Amino acid sequence: MKFSTTVLALFAASIATSEAFAPAPTFGVRSFVAPSAFELDAKKSISDLSDEELKGKKVLIRCDLNVPLDGKTITDDTRIRSSVPTIEYLKSKGAIVSVCSHLGRPKDGPEDKFSLAPCATRLGELLGADVKLAPDCIGEDVAAMINSAKEGDVILLENTRFYKEEEKNEPGFVEKLAAPFDLYVNDAFGTAHRAHASTEGVTKFLQPSVGGFLLAKELEYLDGAVTGGKKPMAAIVGGSKVSSKITVLNALLDKCDKIVIGGGMVFTFLKAKGYEVGTSLVEEDFIETAKEVMAKAEKLGKTILLPSDIIVADK
Repeated sequence: MKFSTTVLALFAASIATSEAFAPAPTFGVRSFVAPSAFELDAKKSISDLSDEELKGKKVLIRCDLNVPLDGKTITDDTRIRSSVPTIEYLKSKGAIVSVCSHLGRPKDGPEDKFSLAPCATRLGELLGADVKLAPDCIGEDVAAMINSAKEGDVILLENTRFYKEEEKNEPGFVEKLAAPFDLYVNDAFGTAHRAHASTEGVTKFLQPSVGGFLLAKELEYLDGAVTGGKKPMAAIVGGSKVSSKITVLNALLDKCDKIVIGGGMVFTFLKAKGYEVGTSLVEEDFIETAKEVMAKAEKLGKTILLPSDIIVADK
């Protein structure tokens, strides 16, 4: 049986991105609001906001500027280019735009090689405007810089992952990150599935929280491919962790006929099937979860494909 060419490459891109846009009740409120019936606005875009909601407002936009570098030289600026339309739109509406992103995997606080300085330079070139790099992503100096900015200005906050609290979605850090801003835009499709401070946490403090043009385009494509794609359909899911893909896998099992699993999470599934995987990356706490996913696939008559050939090495 031939499979359709409609193959969904979901390398860490979650279907359940609605959690990234949970609005709080009023502009600039810094108190925590537990998400409740926010689903109606889950896919709201910046184009749904009025000019009055944007003009003069301090906007925090999460972009994916995690570009490849050779020293301080950007070798592929695709992700920066993809962020430009939303930033330009916000500028044109008179918003004060502050961009945040991660870059690389800093291990212990700030590291110069992971600074977003090259991204600030390139973003400025693409916008044809000066983009100032903030000295940090939180703190009084950053707040002062944002408060002194004019309508249409663009500021790039320094790497959010210089703080371990970013990935832990630590409430105190989240509140500091959100503090200077009035509203939030998520335009980082590749990281929207992660419940980090800059992708999920800030939505509890900033309202409205909406998607940017890039995120809307990707969601529209993904929704169309999943719900209207030709059958039979296969999905390719990659990534290192089963824990961050469970929602995706369960959703895809209801839509697709075959799921091809790659990346580091393969070894959690292989161990769940009883294979020895040596020192390969395994999430021990999710072995049972992997078994449940495979059991669901069998019950639904779906196929999960795992690698049949693996290279074994000492290191």
